[in-house]
Amino acid sequence: MLKPIRKGSLVETAIESLRQNIESGEWPVGTRLPVEAELSEALGISRNTIREAVRVLVHVGMLETRQGDGTYVRANRDAGETLRRIARSKLAEQIEVRIMLETEAARLAAGRRTEQDLKAMTSALDARAAAGERVSERILHDEHFHHALVRASGNSALIELYDYFSHAVSQTIEQTETDSELPEPTQEDHELLLAAIRRKDAAKTEALSRALLTPSLKALTGED
Repeated sequence: MLKPIRKGSLVETAIESLRQNIESGEWPVGTRLPVEAELSEALGISRNTIREAVRVLVHVGMLETRQGDGTYVRANRDAGETLRRIARSKLAEQIEVRIMLETEAARLAAGRRTEQDLKAMTSALDARAAAGERVSERILHDEHFHHALVRASGNSALIELYDYFSHAVSQTIEQTETDSELPEPTQEDHELLLAAIRRKDAAKTEALSRALLTPSLKALTGED
């Protein structure tokens, strides 16, 4: 249940209180929210603050305002907040998820890639190699390669999920490229992966994709 806000009438605090009620299941999807007056009394804040908090949650897709009917729960997750939570997760956890997504994408790409996909991946790797010691450029082209690989999977749901996770992907690439204590996937590692995709060798592609980041993961977790 809603608890009075003790930190003053801050919109961010009100947003978090409403979000928690939705994410906890207290207000399931489809539920009609209490009217402004009830929310204001329950939280101990002004109606204007409630109105602004609701407006923000409507904007991010968690709530839906129906003219003349009220405000309803539309989704039990705030996409933006989910991304922020992913960004705050441990690097090892992000790499584990990235391995899962990219390994399956690579396996599918081996059987479905088109000539256009191969050109996109080749172009990205050539640019990665040409970047040399210019780390920021190498990271950018590394990202382009992995996104091209995932698109080659031909699975629209996987592509959308990977794009959704792309900020964390960027973080893991930057960490493995700049942290001297983490094994860095080499240009050759990437080239061998592309060669296996080109040959349509699904088993080899899957193994090479998993091997790309496994050393970094082991370095972070201390596993053998």
